[in-house]
Amino acid sequence: MKIHIHARNADLAEDFRAIVEEKLNSMERFSVTIDRVEVEILHEANPRQGKNSHRVILTSHGSGPLIKSEAASFNDVAAFDSAIKSFMLQIRKIHERTKAHNRDTLRTRKSAG
Repeated sequence: MKIHIHARNADLAEDFRAIVEEKLNSMERFSVTIDRVEVEILHEANPRQGKNSHRVILTSHGSGPLIKSEAASFNDVAAFDSAIKSFMLQIRKIHERTKAHNRDTLRTRKSAG
C-alpha cells in the first residue's frame, strides 16, 4: 500500500509520517484491496477555530472500495487518530461483508460425513 501525505498550510509533527505508516499498514490484516491512501492535512489559520484547527482527510484509491474518512482536532496527530478510527470501522465492515460465513456446526459435519 502506498501512502501519500499532503500538508496544506500546516507544519507536521516530526513523527507524524511514522505514525501514519504504522497505523495504515496495520489495516492490511483485513485483506481489503487498497492500492493507495491519500492523507491530506489542512490547517485553519483562524484563531477562533483553535479546537478544530487541523483537519485530516483519508481517502483510499485502488481496485477495492472507495473509503473516505475525515476528522478535525487541535493538532494533526489527534485529528489523524480520530480519522483512522472511522477508516478502520469502514474497512472492518467491508471485511465482514466479504467473509464467508459457513453456518455448519461441528455436530452436523460429523453426522453428514
